Amino acid sequence: MPPAATPPHGPAAPVAGARPGVPAPARRDHGQAGPPGSAGAGRARDLAAPDAAEAPAGAGGDGGTLLDRVGRWAPAATPFGIFRLAPLTPGDNLTLLTTWMNDPAVAAFWELAGPPATTAAHVHAQLSGDGRSVPCLGLLDGRPMSYWELYRADLDPLARHYPARPHDTGVHLLLGGAADRGRGLGTALLRAVTCLVLAHRPRCARVVAEPDVRNVPSVAAFRRAGFHLDAEIDLPDKRAALMVRRRTTPTEPAPARR
Repeated sequence: MPPAATPPHGPAAPVAGARPGVPAPARRDHGQAGPPGSAGAGRARDLAAPDAAEAPAGAGGDGGTLLDRVGRWAPAATPFGIFRLAPLTPGDNLTLLTTWMNDPAVAAFWELAGPPATTAAHVHAQLSGDGRSVPCLGLLDGRPMSYWELYRADLDPLARHYPARPHDTGVHLLLGGAADRGRGLGTALLRAVTCLVLAHRPRCARVVAEPDVRNVPSVAAFRRAGFHLDAEIDLPDKRAALMVRRRTTPTEPAPARR
């Protein structure tokens, strides 16, 4: 989501950004970026109240009890290198993410093109929330090359539009550089992140996503990563393909569907 600045998480360009945790974030296409590369955000939505039995994670956290502390998750091996999620913090530099958001292929679905303040507003809304949404930088062999949002789908407005189950976990993805799109990287990373979610979130039985139905490359990438199209649903800002990956084994990717 590239000029580099000083990266907060690993060797390379910085970034910051994501969606809200309590106030709502702007969210668009939650899938992959435009052509094969991103998944977006959308218009601001109010978030559902968290489960009373679960303690809030606090501002700027990594998901805490709500998302089982994403910042502590181990790296994952992929055919393209070692990948890890680095939760963003309020002090992260937004230059790289802002550049990504202004790429036409990304902006078409995330709708966050504009100055750094636009990206900052999207990110800080999440970081100041209760931890039900965690914005992350994706590092491949230490290189910042993607942006992710992991969120509690069962505590999100999305839950009003499909039969959500406790601890359903949602994922949004955007590949920042054009060179990383269209070569299977998005599919490989989706498999890796889905396996991380299922391995580290024992109460989560399903990982879900809702890319815009018009984002054909994104829907295809989710299918290849083991998700299936559960339904098409009408959200306030788009018609979405509800993609679902059910738990098979905690640490192995499901077979790709063609």
